[in-house]
Amino acid sequence: MRSTLQFGRFNYPWRGDRARARARVMGILNVTPDSFSDGGQHQSLEFAISHAEQMILDGVDIIDVGGESSRPGAPPLPLEQELQRVMPVLYALRDIGPAISVDTYKPQVMREAIIAGVDMINDINGFRASGAIDAVRDSDCGLCIMHMQNDPQRMQLAPSYTDVVAEVIAFLRERIETLTAAGIDPRRLCIDPGFGFGKTVEHNYALLQATGRLIAELDVPLLAGLSRKTMVGAVTGKPVEQRMAGSVGGALAAVAQGALIVRVHDVAETVDALKVWQAGINLQR
Repeated sequence: MRSTLQFGRFNYPWRGDRARARARVMGILNVTPDSFSDGGQHQSLEFAISHAEQMILDGVDIIDVGGESSRPGAPPLPLEQELQRVMPVLYALRDIGPAISVDTYKPQVMREAIIAGVDMINDINGFRASGAIDAVRDSDCGLCIMHMQNDPQRMQLAPSYTDVVAEVIAFLRERIETLTAAGIDPRRLCIDPGFGFGKTVEHNYALLQATGRLIAELDVPLLAGLSRKTMVGAVTGKPVEQRMAGSVGGALAAVAQGALIVRVHDVAETVDALKVWQAGINLQR
């Protein structure tokens, strides 16, 4: 039974004592002009660092740097342009305190990010690109395997499943087996069901409700990323900029079922909510 997530310079417990295996908050740092929620706000290096520093003050555990938008319909970004966006930020943040993750599916970006010292590779494509596994094999960084049906250009055109939970589990199991067969330590792996990536609102909530099942069947830590997404707006009726409270509620729902990492835009609010939730859980023990 796996009890820790090896995460570059960090080692996160995720089973046993709840105080030690507490949920970790991953703050989103998009250095893109077209992200669905905060595109363009942190493009320059100065503003990106400033935002990272604020997240640290707010209690963030991990900063996830992304240079390419994966919103529905987003066009692919050329390799050199992604490198120009993310590499200065990764080098600037390497020794700032929290763990650093890079959100990319391109093997060359993975290689350069590992040289820069990142602690995690967060791949929406589940390390399926040619050369992706070779790029990460010999590093010690954590690897987040996400499920996505189709690609960002087509994923929300007509998502369809016979049994979304079973099919996502099958996909993630195959990827875990492929990576471990390639010699990657399973303690480096975590999973992401991919809320909003080729799923309807109903699919997303079926997966959220099955968080505990995914963890139990696959025996790996789970990252939940539903911050400000359409699934939140569908329930609350709120536009993107007013989805903070709903996003925090979704994060707590995932953590209550065992999620180890929640990927969020609203770090301070999520950190506070988790502290209160954890205090309440401890009082019941």
